[in-house]
Amino acid sequence: MALEDSLRALREFELSDLNMDNIGTLPVLVKGILCLLLFGALLAIGYYYHVEELRNSLARVQGEEGKLKQEFEKKAFQVANLDAYRRQMTEMEESFGALISQLPSDTEVPGLLEDITNKGLLNGLKIASIDLQKEVSKEFYVELPIAISASGSYHDLGAFISSMAGLPRIVTLHDFVISGGGSNASALQMNITAKTYRYKDGDS
Repeated sequence: MALEDSLRALREFELSDLNMDNIGTLPVLVKGILCLLLFGALLAIGYYYHVEELRNSLARVQGEEGKLKQEFEKKAFQVANLDAYRRQMTEMEESFGALISQLPSDTEVPGLLEDITNKGLLNGLKIASIDLQKEVSKEFYVELPIAISASGSYHDLGAFISSMAGLPRIVTLHDFVISGGGSNASALQMNITAKTYRYKDGDS
């Protein structure tokens, strides 16, 4: 009879009758169903948040895995090419040493001025002046400007400038100023700045 009463009460129960005031008077079967529904909802909510947290953790781990793979590939590439890097380093050191050897020391500057004068004379120029200017200190080197004033034909000036590249030391040319030679129509006056460089060691 108790089961029949419960089933009859369940059939007669309507959701509109459900409120917090009468929840204690509900039939036992209805209370049981409500408890099961509430328990199921709590399980679903807990499962969702737990799974969501696991998904976030998985995404983080996958991201870290990708970074570790990239680092591993990079290091593996570096290890595989270590010998090539060492050879390149040796070549760079040799090239750097060769460049440094082309930079004059203080004692070689007079010889450089003589070389420039000889280049001018060999190419038919009349050297008016070659003046060593004030040094300009840079981060790793010292710049030594040399003001040159000379005159000659267009071809002589061109040959002189080309011959400067053949000097055993590094010399760059700047600030060309070429003007007419006055009464001598075939002669041109050239003022130019040649710059050579000195390596800046720890004491400079």
